[in-house]
Amino acid sequence: MSDETPHGTVRRARGPAAGTAALAVIAILVSGCGGGQEPDAKAAPAGGAGDLPQATTYTTLDDLPADPEPTADVDGTVVHPNETAPVSAKPGAPPVAELPATQLKGPTWVPVVERRTGWLRVLLPSRPNGVTGWIPDSGLKTARSTNVIKVDLSERKLTLLDSGRPKGTWQVAIGTQKTPTPTGRTFLLASLAPAKPTYSPLILPVGAHSATLETYGGGPGTVAFHGWPSKSVFGKAVTHGCVRVPADALKRLAKVPLGTPVHIAD
Repeated sequence: MSDETPHGTVRRARGPAAGTAALAVIAILVSGCGGGQEPDAKAAPAGGAGDLPQATTYTTLDDLPADPEPTADVDGTVVHPNETAPVSAKPGAPPVAELPATQLKGPTWVPVVERRTGWLRVLLPSRPNGVTGWIPDSGLKTARSTNVIKVDLSERKLTLLDSGRPKGTWQVAIGTQKTPTPTGRTFLLASLAPAKPTYSPLILPVGAHSATLETYGGGPGTVAFHGWPSKSVFGKAVTHGCVRVPADALKRLAKVPLGTPVHIAD
């Protein structure tokens, strides 16, 4: 994935390096998952110096609009604010939140779902699921991810596509009937490597949360992709909302750029 600066220079967009996130943050962020590991510590929500709420996985933004087309495909355009960006409910309206330049020890990349002159509508990582906001189209790095991650809950399968072509399909474990994996379009939010992994060498949080658990293990109920030591769970509905994936799938997903669209359907 490349990004274009205001001067037209093309660079490689980088995600957070493996091992840079603190174990406490990782433990909190797998809070939508099941599996017997309780967090060892708690992480404080990210916040800014101003009065506006920060658009992070820890916050709820009720003053912003919902995703207008939660099942539609997007063109893969993702943006990263060079510094904290104001977020408005409508183009040109006063800001009601802020999108920080970094989240979870890495850069904030969010997908674009709509455009107006001077403004971009982006998916946000906060509650409620599918919340969107408008940000000015200046002061951003712009990139395009050719990947799409699709999860079919009825088939309990995950498919990774590149430029529309399937690059792999795997049986996965999904949420139970009481703690279902949320549907709709979201995006790959971060890449976290536990210092002492017990069930997965990598945690890949997305910009969505459990619909039935407000909190879990002290965290905000963030849903994530992650591995699992036992292959017997794949194809079953056994998690608290996360998607457990085979080792090969996790290796492939680890190479997907941040901000990449994720579509989860019944």
